Amino acid sequence: QVQLVESGGGLVQAGGSLRLSCAASGSIVSINAMRWYRQAPGKQRELVAAITSGGMTNYADSVKGRFTISRDNAKNTVYLQMNSLKPEDTAVYYCNADVRWRGGYWGQGTQVTVSS
Repeated sequence: QVQLVESGGGLVQAGGSLRLSCAASGSIVSINAMRWYRQAPGKQRELVAAITSGGMTNYADSVKGRFTISRDNAKNTVYLQMNSLKPEDTAVYYCNADVRWRGGYWGQGTQVTVSS
């Protein structure tokens, strides 16, 4: 069994910053890709950022230059540093991980609200 627990969400004014964390625990040998998704009310879940075990990253166009994904493989943790936040970044943010030999897992989500 594998669990992903996100933290770091909250309420912030436009232009502010937040840092999300997602820690994986359980029967883990290693983790391949780790990702952050988000889902705003009435919208589909969308990929925000992804990072491979080797550190290669990619981002949604809407967050390029503002968000940074990183990971600590020793701690099985992925981070999302979010700067210059906009009201349109308001969503529930979900962590996703591809655990080697065990499949994909999701966290429970953390709310990010950006006020104008």
